[in-house]
Amino acid sequence: MTFDEILKFSPYSLEREEKTRLLTKRLTELTRLHKEKCPEYSRMLESIGYEETQIGDYYDLPFLPVRLFKELELKSVVRQDVVKTMTSSGTTGQAVSRIYLDKNTSSNQQRAMVKIVSDFTGSSRMPMIILDCPGIVKNRNMFSARGAGILGFSIFGSKRIYALDDNMKLDVKGIKTFLDKYQNQKILLFGFTFMIWQHFYKELLRLKTEGIAFDFSNGILIHGGGWKKLTSEAVSEDEFHRCLQEVCGLNQIYDYYGMVEQTGCIYMECENGCLHTSIYSDVITRRPLDFSPCSFGEKGIIQVVSTIPESYPGHSLITEDEGVILGEDDCPCGRKGKYFKVIGRMKNAEIRGCSDTYASKFQ
Repeated sequence: MTFDEILKFSPYSLEREEKTRLLTKRLTELTRLHKEKCPEYSRMLESIGYEETQIGDYYDLPFLPVRLFKELELKSVVRQDVVKTMTSSGTTGQAVSRIYLDKNTSSNQQRAMVKIVSDFTGSSRMPMIILDCPGIVKNRNMFSARGAGILGFSIFGSKRIYALDDNMKLDVKGIKTFLDKYQNQKILLFGFTFMIWQHFYKELLRLKTEGIAFDFSNGILIHGGGWKKLTSEAVSEDEFHRCLQEVCGLNQIYDYYGMVEQTGCIYMECENGCLHTSIYSDVITRRPLDFSPCSFGEKGIIQVVSTIPESYPGHSLITEDEGVILGEDDCPCGRKGKYFKVIGRMKNAEIRGCSDTYASKFQ
C-alpha cells in the first residue's frame, strides 16, 4: 500500500477496524522495506527473532526507542538521496536526533500535515503571525525541530510576519499594521508554548497596563513544543487559555503533539481538549514493566506509529512520554480515531520539546 493510496482518505474518516487493516498493511510493508534497506535496523530485527508471519496486527510490530536516533545514523536510502537532515531540539550538551529525509518522504510529510491541519483551520490559507523570530529559519546553525515547525506551518499562511525580532522583542508596530490591514479576516497564529507565554503573553499584559491593547478575537492559535516549563511555573492549560483570552481575546487555541522523528504526523487538539490520531498515524500506550498495551484510561508510555517514513526506520517508535488514551471513534468532536492526553515526560527523561528546550535557558 502506497502513501498516495492512504492520502485519498480524509484524515479522521476511518473507524477502528478499517484503520487497523490499513495501518497493519502499510506498517508491515515499511518494516520489510527498512529491514532490506537499513543494515542497522536489519540487525536489530534479527537479534529479536523478528518474523513477519507472526504479525497479527500493527501492535505486534517491533518498535525502536526514539533515543536511538541520537546514537546511531539510521537511514534506508543512500546518502546521495538525502535532501534534508532534521535535528531534534536539545539543550547545550545534549545529543540530538538526526533524521534523514529523501524527496518522497519530505513531500509526504508536508502533504499529511496539510490534510491534518486543514481539518481544524479550513482549507483556505490565512494571514499569519509567527510568534517567533525570523533568525530561527535564516540561520541554518539554529535550524532544527523548531525551525522545521515554523516552516511546516508557514504553508498555511497567505501573508506572514514574525511577531518577534531576533532579540525576542515584540514588534508592536508591525503587529498593529498587520492587524489593521487584515482586520476583517481570520488570522492564524503559530508558535511554541513557552515562547508564546514568555515573549507574547507577558508583553501584551505589560502593554495593556500602558493602554496598548490588541484584539485577536478573530484569531486561531496553534501551539506546541512541550508544557514542562510552564507546568513548573504553575501555568496549566486552562490558565494558558484563560490568560490569552483575557489579554487579547484569543479563544480558538489548539495544542498539538509531535516530534521531529515523525514529522508530518502531528496530533492536533480538538475543541474538547483531546489530542487526535489521524489515519496516517496512531498512538499506543504501553505498560513500563512488560510493554503490553494499556487499556483505555490507563497511563502508559506512548508509542507512535507513522505511515510516512520511507527514508529512515522511524515508522514505529517508543517515546519517553507518558499519556492516556481516552477513547476511540467516539470523541464528541466527531472525528474518528483514538483521542488521548499527554501527561508529560517520564522521570529522568531529557528535556527535548522545542518549547521546553528553549525554556531551560530561563531556569
